[in-house]
Amino acid sequence: MRLGVIADVHANLAALEAVLAALPPVDGLVCAGDIVGYGPQPAACVDALRSWGDGDRDLLAIRGNHDRAVTAGVDPDDGMAGAGVRHARAELGADALAWLADLPPGLTGHGDCLRVAHGHPADPDRYVYPSLFDRSLLADERVLVLGHTHIQARERFEQAGWARVRRRVVLNPGSVGQPRDGEPTAAYATLTLDPEPAVALHRVDYDVERTVRAIRDAGLPAAAGERLRKGV
Repeated sequence: MRLGVIADVHANLAALEAVLAALPPVDGLVCAGDIVGYGPQPAACVDALRSWGDGDRDLLAIRGNHDRAVTAGVDPDDGMAGAGVRHARAELGADALAWLADLPPGLTGHGDCLRVAHGHPADPDRYVYPSLFDRSLLADERVLVLGHTHIQARERFEQAGWARVRRRVVLNPGSVGQPRDGEPTAAYATLTLDPEPAVALHRVDYDVERTVRAIRDAGLPAAAGERLRKGV
């Protein structure tokens, strides 16, 4: 089984469209939260992911901290984050808000193979940077998917079992819509679960200036567009 893995879309439709178009054939899509926030097109991004999951395609999505702020009526601050949350709350219809609110804060899937969390598995708001990837993050799952840091990374661990060595993985696919690792291209990953978990990290170009213009037209802070040009 092969899955696409994304996180931190942040209402950047151009980036999301580029990632979905670049995905190879997959059996499902995993989203580790923050579909909205910061960016100019929250409704279109929610619609795109909901449409992707229509029919027999499997969408496993969780709620990130910005998604939670939008649906809970909480403004995180008066800067870029707060502006993006208020914009999303104003743009999303009742149905989209209800769908976002119903997303779980974390989930497990594919038996004991996969766990998805936005931040730390014990605290969705805690950042888990690549330097903190270690065995202590893993419970029974073979693959732990994280988001929140906007930094693409993976770490593989080997665990000796009674019959053979099992491979276990901690993965952050990076941010689709607001990468912060100095590379402005949209980030995602593909994950093969069988017979052992294997991860491929991917980047794809997208029309950054299209999103910068949409940020300006939406009246969002100009800095939200400037950071996209630099990937910070």
